Amino acid sequence: MLLNYIHWSVNPEIFPDVLPVRWYGLLFAAAFFFGYIILMRIFKHEKLPVNLLDQLATYVFIATIIGARLGHVFFYEPEHFLADPVSILKIWQGGLASHGAAIGILFAIWLFSRKNKKSFFWVLDRLVIVVALGGFFIRMGNLMNSEIYGEVTTVPWAFVFTSQDEFPRHPTQIYEGLSYLLIFAYLLWYYWKNNGKPKEGFIFGMFLILLFVVRFLIEFVKEPQVAFETNMTLNMGQWLSIPFILAGFYIVLRKPRK
Repeated sequence: MLLNYIHWSVNPEIFPDVLPVRWYGLLFAAAFFFGYIILMRIFKHEKLPVNLLDQLATYVFIATIIGARLGHVFFYEPEHFLADPVSILKIWQGGLASHGAAIGILFAIWLFSRKNKKSFFWVLDRLVIVVALGGFFIRMGNLMNSEIYGEVTTVPWAFVFTSQDEFPRHPTQIYEGLSYLLIFAYLLWYYWKNNGKPKEGFIFGMFLILLFVVRFLIEFVKEPQVAFETNMTLNMGQWLSIPFILAGFYIVLRKPRK
């Protein structure tokens, strides 16, 4: 019996042969656009100046790009990029790691909080709400690129990424994207439920737990990103997720300082 799998053959370029604009770039920009709007509402609710948000957005944007790129370079393909360092700059060819982006964003927030004398966790509690939403847009961009897909499967909702091969696969981009959207909804609901005054660090801790548990579980049905992961019991993405999950539990369960 033949199953009617979803044959995915979307062109990564929005206007092929006319304008070199890719769906991934548009969705990446959408993540920052909608994130900025939501954070602006949060800042206004807390009576904070917009220029403070502009400064934070600049820090995060730069850190996301640099961190995600260097994360992929050092965690997944160091030999390739060390042999051709110039290719590190060719971000449009793909190769961004969310773990690297997380590290870059944490460093940027540390710099921002020191400069503006804001609590490190105060910044994180608000920022990770829109980071979760950004994760949804990024995974939808991966879907449009027919990349970071899952292993071969026979589930009826499998996708055949025709630009790659003819095998039905888990649409792990959708699994992750929808999970991140639900995490975003929960974190935003929790923020407003507490009238913009959540327990310091709780939103950030829950973000780490939920997001990286999702990453850890979905990796079991995801195709290895690089060859050396093929025979690993836990792949690189899962090993990198464990410290973030443990950190999340520590932050959520710790006693607040007086």
